[in-house]
Amino acid sequence: MTVPQNPKQPSIDPLVIAISSRALFDLAESHQVYEDEGLAAYQQYQIARENDPLLPGDAFSLVQKLLRLNEQLEESPVQVILLSRNSADTGLRIFNSIKHYGLDISRAAFSGGESPYRYISAFNSHLFLSTDGADVRRALESGVAAATILPSNKAAADTATLKIAFDGDAVLFSDDSERIYKNDGLEAFTRNEVAAVDEPLSGGPFKPVLAALQQIQMAFPIGESPLRTCLVTARAAPAHERVVKTLRHWNIRIDESLFLGGLDKGEFLRAFDADVFFDDQQGHCDSARNHVATGHVPSGVANSVE
Repeated sequence: MTVPQNPKQPSIDPLVIAISSRALFDLAESHQVYEDEGLAAYQQYQIARENDPLLPGDAFSLVQKLLRLNEQLEESPVQVILLSRNSADTGLRIFNSIKHYGLDISRAAFSGGESPYRYISAFNSHLFLSTDGADVRRALESGVAAATILPSNKAAADTATLKIAFDGDAVLFSDDSERIYKNDGLEAFTRNEVAAVDEPLSGGPFKPVLAALQQIQMAFPIGESPLRTCLVTARAAPAHERVVKTLRHWNIRIDESLFLGGLDKGEFLRAFDADVFFDDQQGHCDSARNHVATGHVPSGVANSVE
């Protein structure tokens, strides 16, 4: 008699994250050397200290937790790519720091002073995280989800679970409805959302990221995933219903949803204990980064140049 085998989980397409060296590590001191004394002094500074580990940057904890997911599954669902304006020579300190902290990062592009954003698509990246807003905008324009990691004094969430929070309009969803709100006000926005309640919203830049995270969650037994997602939106009833139906149409589940009706998001993000929050509006980001690590997504009407 043949004993049936447990069905094998479908293979996971890896979530590929490109990250700049200044988002991963604290390079403020060495960058100041470059600003004050020039390239030659910067090169000498980095080479002289190439065996001194750099301190963690604002996105370090997020990357560390993402890579830990690989330790809990047979296949590695997360790949992290380092992108840096350093040369390979000055970048040796960065790679030595990666080794020091035990980060599973082996692929990198050192662009020798030029912007490295052009390698994002070549690496098939789903997400680009950087401290350079211009590079982030270029990545978004090329169709890759991207965010500018903002300085934050928030300590890393002290839990094993990775928690990622997203704004809705212009981040997970398109900015079509947000444009109505900006141009015609709240009442027109609400009327539109009620009238279009059964019409799914178009996807925003972070839809593929959320979908990839769900695939990782599904690789774990029900109730045992070390990854949680949360929607944190200024929407309120009755505009919430279109969001719920849109996610259902996409066949994407999100663990927690907060419809705040314009309340400040910071305290709610702290209550969720987010490792990172992505929002398109600079004002929301400035508030949120007092509570959680925050990425500004410069997409949509809120970031259009008049």
